[in-house]
Amino acid sequence: MDEKFELFPYFQPIVSVASGRIIGYEALARQYDKQGRVVSAGHLFASPKLDTKQRLELDRKLRRLALQKFSEIDNSTYLAINISAAWINNLRQLNALPTLKMLDELNIDRQRIILEITEAHADINKLREIVKRYRQQGLRVALDDFGSGSSQLERVLAIHPDIIKIDMQLFKKASKGGIASDIVHMLTRLGKRTGCQIICEGVESDNEFLFGLNCGAQFMQGYLFSPAAAEFKAPNLYEQHIGSLRNKYFRNTVSKVQKNIEAINAIKSFIYKLKDTLQADFNLNELAKWNFSESNIVRFYLCDNEGKQISPNFNFTENHWFTDPRKIGFNWSWRPYFFQLIALESTGDCGRIVTSERYHDFDTDLLCKTLSLRLDAQRILLTDIIVGD
Repeated sequence: MDEKFELFPYFQPIVSVASGRIIGYEALARQYDKQGRVVSAGHLFASPKLDTKQRLELDRKLRRLALQKFSEIDNSTYLAINISAAWINNLRQLNALPTLKMLDELNIDRQRIILEITEAHADINKLREIVKRYRQQGLRVALDDFGSGSSQLERVLAIHPDIIKIDMQLFKKASKGGIASDIVHMLTRLGKRTGCQIICEGVESDNEFLFGLNCGAQFMQGYLFSPAAAEFKAPNLYEQHIGSLRNKYFRNTVSKVQKNIEAINAIKSFIYKLKDTLQADFNLNELAKWNFSESNIVRFYLCDNEGKQISPNFNFTENHWFTDPRKIGFNWSWRPYFFQLIALESTGDCGRIVTSERYHDFDTDLLCKTLSLRLDAQRILLTDIIVGD
């Protein structure tokens, strides 16, 4: 094969946010450019200049070099090696898995190897069977670039990966807020619910690391700690740095949660006052004098014990109240904040305000929560409030 396609492996550390230690590496393809600089060679595996056989030969040669280098270190770290889903389609026999043969020849503990299934298309049934065989042989499986394509959820259902790596571009967008942030939080929750460990890739700044912590990621990978390098590093190299970042996250989050608790308590006091007022006839103009602008309340309405809305929405905006009857007759009994309140009362826990998760309000596009509270024996008070990011 042409010398310009001679590749060699570099290794990028993956760190644990809990221990601060390097727990593994991802093997990445590198080559020299015309100026003799080390550059990424990942593009070659999709290059039209190489046929399938040539790309496969490059891939397996690189994999062997990475495993050979990894076999020389004596610690508990793992190595993640990329396996293109396209290669899986090219296997004629499901039992003919060259990676397993390499591991046996190099005497590498299979529990220290993770196979990262990359983004290319593959037959789902074949992929499921291949992953099953790898697992039977003691290897773990990661799903790379999660969130980058429509096929990803199908793969989660098919192979139940041990590890999910959040797509780098999506993660970077998410760290700046907006809907991308909501998507990454949703993906990390999915990982937790399915028992997958979460790795955030492309972490380059303290703020991105802190965002990863906020998402619940257990592991991080990126230039904040190290680019891919030719040699492995001491497992405890980044402990102090990660410890400092954890402490910063802890202090900032405690302060933020304290402020949120204070704000919620103030709103709850306001709602209890509203409850007392609603026991009798009330005047919306009188309510406007309560300074609702500082309460973050945008509307309230009443439901019966079956969840049916029996009042109009009482909306507050620009220091004025107005009523909107369009939701009268709607039933909200299926919403968690409603049936949780009823369930608490059935256990004798009465008088508590039950709070929903955050959501974007359809009418105002604001980020809101709904608070539910027993008004009297027949009615329940629902209050929508604005919340911060």
